[in-house]
Amino acid sequence: MHNLLKVNPQLISDIVRLLEKNARLSISDIASALGISVEETAGLLKELEKEKFILAYKTIFDPEKIQKNRVRAVIEVKITPERGGGFDKLSKRIAGFEEVTSCFLMSGGYDLLVFLEGESLKEVALFVSEKLATLPGVISTATHFMLKTYKEQGIIFSAPSHFRLPVSP
Repeated sequence: MHNLLKVNPQLISDIVRLLEKNARLSISDIASALGISVEETAGLLKELEKEKFILAYKTIFDPEKIQKNRVRAVIEVKITPERGGGFDKLSKRIAGFEEVTSCFLMSGGYDLLVFLEGESLKEVALFVSEKLATLPGVISTATHFMLKTYKEQGIIFSAPSHFRLPVSP
């Protein structure tokens, strides 16, 4: 167990909850919300980063508003587990590709759920056919292209400017 959790597990949980809602909170805002000093908060955050509890602070952009016209896809991947290593070795190799933005081990009909981005449909298709599907241990893939984002990581994107009037009998 990490020494950090021995300090006060509830305090760590509260910091995580605050940062999940808004990673831009200042140290003084976090300290105020938790009822502890700025110095103690800064020390805890530094320790959370050092111990890899906090891996990154990310921003979610609306791709339509910033005109980021990248193609996003979700790929279901079936793989063969390796003796003595299970799914880890191949999963980490797949996760290491630059195009891959997320990679999850899943239960159900496939083993991995892989999210990726590319400049075009062709680029994504080439990644799947030349890099992913050809890896030893990959049994099959099923690619799904993301057409529009309505909600991502708990954030609802703006509603469309057009709407339909309700129809009543």
